[in-house]
This record gives sequence, C-alpha cells and structure tokens, in this order.
Amino acid sequence: MKTLVAAILAAVLLSTSSVWAWDGDGHMQVAEIAWKHLTAKSRTRVSKLLMLNPNYSLWIANVSAAKRKQTAFVMAATWPDFIKSAAGYSNDGDVAPLVPASAQNIGYSDHLMHRYWHFIDTPFSTDGTALVQPVAPNAQSQIELFTAAIASADTSDDIKSYDLVWLEHLVGDVHQPLHATSRFSADLPKGDRGGNSVVLCANPCKSKSELHAYWDDLLGTTKLPTTAITAADKLPAAPAAAAAVADDQVWITESFKAAMKFVYVPPVGPGAGPYTLDAAYKSQAKTEAKARIELAGVRLANLINANLK
Repeated sequence: MKTLVAAILAAVLLSTSSVWAWDGDGHMQVAEIAWKHLTAKSRTRVSKLLMLNPNYSLWIANVSAAKRKQTAFVMAATWPDFIKSAAGYSNDGDVAPLVPASAQNIGYSDHLMHRYWHFIDTPFSTDGTALVQPVAPNAQSQIELFTAAIASADTSDDIKSYDLVWLEHLVGDVHQPLHATSRFSADLPKGDRGGNSVVLCANPCKSKSELHAYWDDLLGTTKLPTTAITAADKLPAAPAAAAAVADDQVWITESFKAAMKFVYVPPVGPGAGPYTLDAAYKSQAKTEAKARIELAGVRLANLINANLK
C-alpha cells in the first residue's frame, strides 16, 4: 500500500507542472543530456545534494537502486515548475517585486514561487511600439547568482541543493526562444509576454492555445522520466564548439535570434492572432527545439562540472 501511495503522489507531482517553460518532458530531456555529460565526481556530488530536496523520496519511488541517481537528477529539473502549484508556496507575481526577497538565495526555506526567475524577455517591435526592458531578478541574474553560490566553499549544502535544482531548470528555460523574447506591437503595447498573449487556433477554431505553450510542448508532454530519458538519448549531438560556449548572455542572445528566425514568422502575424500553424512552421520549430534542448543539456553539464564544489 505504501508503494502504491508513493507512486500516486509522484504522478500528481509531475502532473501539476505549469506550462510556463519547456514542458516537464523538455526539462527532463535537458537533464538527461546533462547527466550523460557529467563527470563521475559531479554525479556523486549532485546525487548527494538532491537528497536534500523535499520531493526526493517521491522522485525515486519504485525506481531501482541502479537508476535512482539518474532519475532523481532528471526529475529535479521539473521542481521549479512544480512549486508553482504546490501547497505551502506563495505566488509573489509574474513580475519581480521591488523587494530584497525577490532575489534572495536562502535554500529550501524559501517558499516563494519566483515565477519571474524563469525568463528574461528581450523586447523587440516591428512597428515602432515603445519597448520595455527586462528587469532583474530574472533567469540570467539567477543563473549567475546560483552558479557563483555552488562554486563557493562558504555556501551550505541546503542552498547548493536548491540552487542546483534551479540551475537544472533555468539553463533549460533560457534555451527556449520564448523565454528570451517579448514582442511589442500596436495590438500588444505591453508586450506579448513571450508569446503567451498570441493565440493559436486549430481550424475551424474549435480549440485554441498560445504560441508560448506550443513551443513549450514541442519536445513532448510525457510525465514519465523513463520516456523523457529515452527521447533525449535519441537527439542528435550538439556541435562541439557551440556546446562549449559557457556565456549565459550568448545563450540568451541565441534564443532571441531563434525567436526571430523560427517563432515570429508566417503564418504567425504581427498581432495577437489567432493564427493557424502550417506543416512547414511545425517542422522547422521541432527541429530547432531539439537543437536548443541538446545544447542546453551539454552546457548545463559543463556548468556543473566546472563550478560545483
């Protein structure tokens, strides 16, 4: 009975993930790619740290001893989305509040959702609409803060565990083009919130979704780490030179450029929609998403190997 309850709880945890980033499937694939590129020393260290996460026992429920470390690492990448709907966590808004707590790094005693940590929306406009620049804290500021923290001998393991889980997630986030972009237009003068305000329509418009959600789900929507691991292992390898880039600003700029080239292109028009995506758009989008996921995974591994103490 205890085993059954644990399995049910684990399924519930995964099913509550928000679609504000790569779907949980995409984040797990990033983590699986990173796991393959971690050194033996890094695997040992991250596995010890992840045991401190409050969801650890659920991540490894019904998992064989040989697969627990890998599965925990893969599942950990979904935790920053899980807390958006978890009991005991406070929604402090989608825009960073002007208070010190918005950028705090205090470990698992932090019960704020920090939704604004998941993106850095570089603005653009094609019709001259005034732009609003992103504010800190954001995905970039937190990647840099958490990287410095895991590299420091003075940081507690509780904080390093918390930061590691967030880094698994945020490195994936900034490789999603719509986590690095917001389009300002006459229709959407406050920005399209990374495509969340752009409506897609399944002809004849019986169902609708958002452009952002479409890109989130490109790699799949499975809740099962085993399925995500298998899918990630089939992705084409990233070019070595690109994978070796460690500058988070370059990652973000790449995602912004990818949005210009693959996201905001016909049949997506200049306004709020609705738009119906065609086969050519979908094919290019999926190819680009696979490439961004693979890059994110290798770069995440490199970041951990180089910095985690």
